[in-house]
Amino acid sequence: MSPAEFGALFLLFAAATFTPGPNTTLATALAANRGLRGSLHFVCAVPVGWVVLLLLCGVGLGTLVVAVPLLYWGILLVGVLYMLWLAARLARSGRLAEADSAQLDVSFFEGVWLQFLNVKVWFLVLAVVAGWVAGQPDWPVRLGWTLALMVVFGFSSNFTYALAGSLLRSWLAQGQRLLWFNRLMALALVLTALWMLGSATQAGPRDASVATQAAPAR
Repeated sequence: MSPAEFGALFLLFAAATFTPGPNTTLATALAANRGLRGSLHFVCAVPVGWVVLLLLCGVGLGTLVVAVPLLYWGILLVGVLYMLWLAARLARSGRLAEADSAQLDVSFFEGVWLQFLNVKVWFLVLAVVAGWVAGQPDWPVRLGWTLALMVVFGFSSNFTYALAGSLLRSWLAQGQRLLWFNRLMALALVLTALWMLGSATQAGPRDASVATQAAPAR
């Protein structure tokens, strides 16, 4: 992989991971309610989910998803419904004491599973596989660098948002600030879900198929 290709891949991950989305929203909310330690299992689940999804797409799952529209739309709709369900759980929590209940908990496996329902992650992974890994003579090295960047950016971006949420914890504990904060985070999840639905509807599996056939970045 040339320095130019690596630089482009680095910038792609930076832009895709540090912009707000369902993962960063949940990381912020979990840390604000449960503390930084209480959100680390989710922060770690995100890069694990990305790595698993990347490896599966590398062996053909991505091609299957874009080739079968029913599967594509199924993933999209389940992902949107799951995010709306998470938003509903989050919007009902107004006290830090509730953070110990199952209402606000997102387990490690739920965090990993959420990556398979996130259309934004699917398009990122498909673009990376098609543009930097697939069909290259040095694909094992490229795959290694891609996996390393996924882990670093997946963890660091969500940890940064979780840290910000944890720093607000004492301030949010006063009055109904936490309730309104959680409702704001829930609204962000709803808007993200609607954005995912709108973007995927405009693009569709055909554009995803084009992404998987894109020429390697130079």
